[in-house]
Amino acid sequence: MALEDSRDKRPHADDLGQSFEAHSGNVGSAFEERNASPELLVHKKSHTVVWILLVVVVLLAVFLVYYFTKPKTGGADAAKGRGQNGPAAITVGQTTSGNINVYVSALGTVTPVATVTLYSQITGVVMSVHYREGQIVRKGDPLVDIDPRPYEATLTQAEGVLEHDQGVLAQAEMDLKRYQAAYARNAIAKQQLDDQEKAVIQYLGTVKADQGTVDYDTVQLGYCHIVAPINGRVGLRLVDPGNTVFSGSSSTLVVITQLQPITVVFNVSEDDLPGVQTELKGNRAMEVDAFDRADEKNLEAGKLTSLDNQIDTTTGTVKFRANFPNKDFVLFPNQFVNARLLERTLTNATLAPTSAVQYNGTAAFVYIVNPNNTVAVHPVQVLTGNEKVTAVTGVNTGASVATSGFDRLENNAHVQVRQSKPKTNTQSTGMGPTGGSTAQ
Repeated sequence: MALEDSRDKRPHADDLGQSFEAHSGNVGSAFEERNASPELLVHKKSHTVVWILLVVVVLLAVFLVYYFTKPKTGGADAAKGRGQNGPAAITVGQTTSGNINVYVSALGTVTPVATVTLYSQITGVVMSVHYREGQIVRKGDPLVDIDPRPYEATLTQAEGVLEHDQGVLAQAEMDLKRYQAAYARNAIAKQQLDDQEKAVIQYLGTVKADQGTVDYDTVQLGYCHIVAPINGRVGLRLVDPGNTVFSGSSSTLVVITQLQPITVVFNVSEDDLPGVQTELKGNRAMEVDAFDRADEKNLEAGKLTSLDNQIDTTTGTVKFRANFPNKDFVLFPNQFVNARLLERTLTNATLAPTSAVQYNGTAAFVYIVNPNNTVAVHPVQVLTGNEKVTAVTGVNTGASVATSGFDRLENNAHVQVRQSKPKTNTQSTGMGPTGGSTAQ
C-alpha cells in the first residue's frame, strides 16, 4: 500500500510533458519579447497614450456640457424674478406737454458779402505797400503806391493845353461881342458875324476836349494811389516795393474780403420749401443758427435774407442765404457749417423721451407701461425731436413709457421697473417755462 501511494504521488509522464511545453512557451514568449525591435515597442506605447488622451478629452467634454446646460435653481436673480425667464428690468419715463421748435437742418458754406481783387490799372514801379498781411482795413485806407511822376507830368501838360485853348475861346467870345455890336449898327456884314459865332463854337469844343484829357490824366494819376474800396480783411502780401506792375495784367496786388456782415449759403430740400414759404409770406424774419462741423457748438445767430429762384434738379434742393453780423469773426469765408433754420414752434405738443421712441423700419412706436407691470406696443407719429425729447402724436400726456431694456420687450410682456441712477452733474435740458425745447 505504501508502495502504491508513493507511486501515485509521482508525476506522470504526460503531466511532465505538458509542464515542459508550457514552460518552454513562456520562455519563448519572453525571449521573443526581449528580442523585439525598439520601434515596435514605441509604436505600441504611442497607441496607448493616444487612447488615454482621447478618453480624457471625452470625459472633459461631457463634464462641460453638463455644467453649462444644467438648470440653475435658486440664487438672487431667480429669487428676485430677474433671471432669464423672469420679468424684464426697465426704466420708465413720462410723456409731457410743452413747446418744441421745428428746425430745418442743412450743410452750409460761409460766403462773404463782397470779395474784391485789386489789379494795377497803370504801368509803373511800386513805391510802397501800406498794408500788413491779414490786416482789417476800412474803406479809403491806403494799400499800394505806384510811382506817380510820369502821370503827374502828363496831367500838367494837359492842363497847359487846356489853359491855352481857354484863352483862345475867351478872345473869340470878345470878338463875337464886338461883331454883334457892329452888326447892330450895320457896320459889318452878316457873314462876318456868322463866321465869328461858329469860331466860338469850335473853340468851345476844343476846350471841352482839353478838359476831358485833363480829367483822364487825373484819373490815371489816382490809380497810382490804391486804397481799400470796402471794409474787410486783406489777404497775404502779393507784391513788394520795387516791382514793376503793368496795366491790364492778371497779377493781383491785394485781395480784400468783407467779414462783417457775412452770409451762409445752405441747400434746403425741396420738400421743406412749402413750409418755409408759408412762414415767409407773413414777412417774418426767420432765425438761422450756424453750428460747427461737429454740430455741437453754436457759432453765430443770424436771419434768413433770401432764397434762390429755382430748384437744382441734380440735387433737388434750393439755395438759402442767411445774414450774420459776425461780431467776433467766428465765421470764416468758405468755412463749412451746419445751418439750422427755425421753421416754426409747436405749442402744447406731446413730448416723449427720445430714448423711448423705437422704430420698426419707417414706423415708430413706444412701449406703454400698464399699471399691472405689463407693456403694450403703441404706434406713434414723430413730428420732430432732439437728443432729449421728441414730439409725437398717438399717445396721451402723462403716459409711462419704457426707456430701456427693449431687447426683452414685446406686447403684454411682464416687466419690473427699476429706478434710473441719479446723475451727479445736472445740466439744463433746454426746457422753457412751458416745457418747450428745441429740435433739430
